[in-house]
Amino acid sequence: MYHISCLALVILPVLLTVAPAIAQTPVYQGQTTEIGVEPKPGDTYTWEIYNDSTINFATVAGTAVADGEASFVDGINTGPTIQVTWLEPGIYFFKVTAVDIEGCTNNLQIGRIKIRESLPTAELNLDPNEICINDDALIIVTLTGNPAWEITVEESDLDGNVTGYNTYSGIEADENPYEIAVSPMQTTIYRVVQVKDKYGENLDPSNSVSLTVHPLPAKSKIYLKE
Repeated sequence: MYHISCLALVILPVLLTVAPAIAQTPVYQGQTTEIGVEPKPGDTYTWEIYNDSTINFATVAGTAVADGEASFVDGINTGPTIQVTWLEPGIYFFKVTAVDIEGCTNNLQIGRIKIRESLPTAELNLDPNEICINDDALIIVTLTGNPAWEITVEESDLDGNVTGYNTYSGIEADENPYEIAVSPMQTTIYRVVQVKDKYGENLDPSNSVSLTVHPLPAKSKIYLKE
């Protein structure tokens, strides 16, 4: 949760330095964060989101929600704690206005948050889905995000036992979709367990695919009829 301490000010026209966790915890496009203040008895709170740091926060309404760059969860922008879904990367400012029990605005606070590009993902497909022992198949990895990518592919058997990991790095845009040739000796399940791009790392990025491996037919004797 992103937290702002209450201050006994009528108007705070400058950017607040909020909790250090804000700067240390990355927030990515598409994620939802909780933002809040320490409530004071009798006060009500209204939140706005801004995408422009040059305006007067005290007099101009925030437009990031109307511009489709952020949204309040369930449309709720009131209360000491709210949730915001960040739809586009960029620098945003959130303002909370506190009104006391007499209906007077007794506090206005501003916070800043940086939203990074969305986490990279990987989608796996096989060509073909079934092979015989000693034949090859292709794992086709379609990546999202910003190159260059690094991916780690996990291999496991039908019982869920992990049989290996392979890492592929330096994947550029012209290599996407990325193809990996495999020739397992048994039916094997593949999934990407890590994908990194220019902006971040995703540890749950992909689906799983199962490559069925058929044994070779048993050799049989050949008899010649006289």
